[in-house]
Amino acid sequence: MPRRTPRNLLDRLRTPGRFPGFLKAASVCALIAALLSPLAQGTATAAASNDYCGGQCSDILPAGENGNATLAQILLNQAFGTQPSHAEDQLGPYANLATGASTLTDAKINTFFNDASFGVASANVASTESPGGRTDVTIVRDKATGVPHITGTTRYGTEYGAGYAAAEDRLWLMDVFRHVGRGQLTTFAGGAASNQGLEQEFYRNAPYTEAELQSQIDNAVANNGARGQQALADANAYLAGINAYIDASDSGRYFPGEYVLTGHKDSITNAGTIDHFKITDLVALASVIGTLFGSGGGGEVNNAISLLAAQDKYGVEQGTKVWESFRERNDPEAVLTVHNGESFPYGTKPTTAQGEALPDAGSVSTEPLVYDATGTGADQSASAASAAATATALSSAKRGMSNALVVSGKYTASGHPIAVFGPQTGYFAPQLLMLQEIQGPGISARGASFAGLSMYVELGRGQDYSWSATTSGQDIIDTYAVELCQDDYHYLFHGTCTPMEEVEQTNSWKPTTADSTAAGSYTMRVWKTEYGPVEYRATVGGTKVAYTTLRSSYMHEVDSIIGFQMLNDPGYVTSPQTFQAAAQHINFTFNWFYADSQHTAYYNSGNNPVRASGVDPEFPVWGRAAYEWQNWDPTTNTSDYTPASAHPNSIDQDYYISWNNKQALDYTTSSWGDGSVHRGNLLDDRVKKLVAAGGVTRSALVKAMSDASLTDLRAEDVLPDLLKVINSSTVTDTTAAAAVTKLQTWLTAGGKRTETSAGSKTYANADAIRILDAWWPLLVKAEFQPGLGDTLYTAFTNNLYIDESPSAAHGPTGSHAGSSFQYGWWSYVDKDIRSVLGQTVAGPLAQQYCGGGSLSACRDILISTLKTASGTSASTVYPGDSLCSAGDQWCADSIVQRTLGGIKHYNISWQNRPTFQQVVEFTSHR
Repeated sequence: MPRRTPRNLLDRLRTPGRFPGFLKAASVCALIAALLSPLAQGTATAAASNDYCGGQCSDILPAGENGNATLAQILLNQAFGTQPSHAEDQLGPYANLATGASTLTDAKINTFFNDASFGVASANVASTESPGGRTDVTIVRDKATGVPHITGTTRYGTEYGAGYAAAEDRLWLMDVFRHVGRGQLTTFAGGAASNQGLEQEFYRNAPYTEAELQSQIDNAVANNGARGQQALADANAYLAGINAYIDASDSGRYFPGEYVLTGHKDSITNAGTIDHFKITDLVALASVIGTLFGSGGGGEVNNAISLLAAQDKYGVEQGTKVWESFRERNDPEAVLTVHNGESFPYGTKPTTAQGEALPDAGSVSTEPLVYDATGTGADQSASAASAAATATALSSAKRGMSNALVVSGKYTASGHPIAVFGPQTGYFAPQLLMLQEIQGPGISARGASFAGLSMYVELGRGQDYSWSATTSGQDIIDTYAVELCQDDYHYLFHGTCTPMEEVEQTNSWKPTTADSTAAGSYTMRVWKTEYGPVEYRATVGGTKVAYTTLRSSYMHEVDSIIGFQMLNDPGYVTSPQTFQAAAQHINFTFNWFYADSQHTAYYNSGNNPVRASGVDPEFPVWGRAAYEWQNWDPTTNTSDYTPASAHPNSIDQDYYISWNNKQALDYTTSSWGDGSVHRGNLLDDRVKKLVAAGGVTRSALVKAMSDASLTDLRAEDVLPDLLKVINSSTVTDTTAAAAVTKLQTWLTAGGKRTETSAGSKTYANADAIRILDAWWPLLVKAEFQPGLGDTLYTAFTNNLYIDESPSAAHGPTGSHAGSSFQYGWWSYVDKDIRSVLGQTVAGPLAQQYCGGGSLSACRDILISTLKTASGTSASTVYPGDSLCSAGDQWCADSIVQRTLGGIKHYNISWQNRPTFQQVVEFTSHR
């Protein structure tokens, strides 16, 4: 049961990417001639809106705004590489920052970003439409990027326009993800193993019935007064807009071509249907996004397994100390977002743990999900996909990503705060997010929203303020051990033998043009208890138990809509305090950042349950009343939550950084790795220097972000001490000496993974990069495995993967994903090597591992593994894949927009930065 995170779960979604060989150019042209049907476009001047940014707000979202393509456009793309209008026009500027940042000035920012001012100048209007023939809303699209600027005179019309624009730009993607959220992807898009894995992962975590989806809406509306009623009205208007576009595109035959390629529509007769969206689809979509980016916690069973391995190796007392030192739940050297010394205790280790239910050694088994599999639902690929899905679903190492750099006006050249921030949501075609501007009664915002949930801007700017988020990962998921009774499907709940609820989804599929996977089927079956779905079976002290997982956002997937509604409301958000109040209504686990012309602010959101006294959230506890969340109501899955003041929060700190690092002193996140070396250090070190010098500008802050995005964390923060050990004596071996020279030269140059020149597709210091990529896994294993022993070393690698370099297809994010260095053993190596060197280490590991603490023995290990790495060929380090030849280092690192539809894009040079990103500096305030 590995705790490690496999490649990003979205990487496994397979929709049209390859087409059969019979689609040759001649037949493509014949089809295109019959299918092309250009739409008329008008011209108009968009209505002006209050904008206090003074032309100093910018944003970017690759690859492009247009995420829909007709069948003709897909065939053209597949045959000739042509792109639909605005499908790829933000990819080049985004990519070019990697080599263009070094000479960046404020005047050049919009060479690499879009102008994010409100409205569209008349000369830049590409089209204007009144969706559905309505007179209370217009959608203006600009010439530069095709972004929709929605202006309504009524609230209903405004939201209707938002829904219509969303369907125009992302209908196929929205349809894919409503099926993912319902566990029905294979039936909809095909039975590829990747699709099987994706739907299994989400179904395991959120096996909702239709009634449960509806009840979440009913409860959210009932519990939020007038704002709840408004949210319902907005959602219904938004759905009406989506469905109006479905009808119009169906009758006009310009709907996304993927519907033909997956067998839902006939390209000749137009037979077939595109199902209308309904309100429960929005809950299914929200559950996908919340699970992906906003649900920290879990992994308690794997924590227990590694703790037991440590205690078996060292004895209970010392083994617990070893385990705690690797867990780093409150490491004193961890980089912090709130760095003023303020403490926000949460998830801390209790003095005496109560109610722990640790499994008997060797007794744990994962609860099966798939039953009655036939055909390709039962083959080897399906089994591998299912295993990977299970590992990801049960891991605490969620895909965090996203970063933020925010500087107080006290330290800027203008005296106004500056922010460079955005979510790092991966790279897809079409993108998960979409850009829009919405102006209407009670709404005034521009920015990004997840497709299908864009009734409000979720990350962006208002009239005189901007906001963004990063994944925080504090623990809102607990594991309970429920004692079985009668049989394996009954359990004790408050002393009564209670039947588990059986929920299942049966899917079947057959080959299509888009997915040639042979026919197959299976049933996904989940057993639910009052304490959540069953994830494992085991014994505890010889007693049979089921381990269940309960998260505070379960059955509350749409509650956050109120917070987003507030963030879009210019009448509500008028200050950092009202911003924080809005963020408090978001129950997913995020770090929220704010900037206006005078102030900056930060707030950590999420429904953090108040646990029973003595419960350690790191491990499973008994499913008994004494160990439940305080005032927990199983009917509604509500409990007491920690008050807003107990969440890390701040106003006008000198600066804020976040890259999914530790939020504040004593605030424990659920994933491992918040230690002395974290990718957050790459931001903190740079911003701290800027603030110390003063006079920070937008371009200076973008440069700091970009510089960090190109830097190898291992090189900057761990390699110097590794070289100190090696150079503690003269290196006489010629192979090792040559490798050391190459590494030192690269380190002196900044330790970056950058091209020799723009477009060269060759890294400067390429051989040093190859050596470190080959060396890191070798040195980690040689440093720690002898001391820990095979069993404990393996258990710890299941808790935290050892590496996440850009090309690490074996790592948590998979290859070509951009995001790197979030999870890895760099802190362990750093602390251990510094200890061997005799340096002071706050929060050290419980013992020394490299060479058993002997400097000379440690040096021998490093030199031996370095020589092996130096002799490892590039073709071995970068073995190649469907995109890259073996040994092509640049290509192995490169970012790919993973196809979720029929349109493909070119790969770009690696950057470790947000997918959607804003650069803001407001000049005035209302």
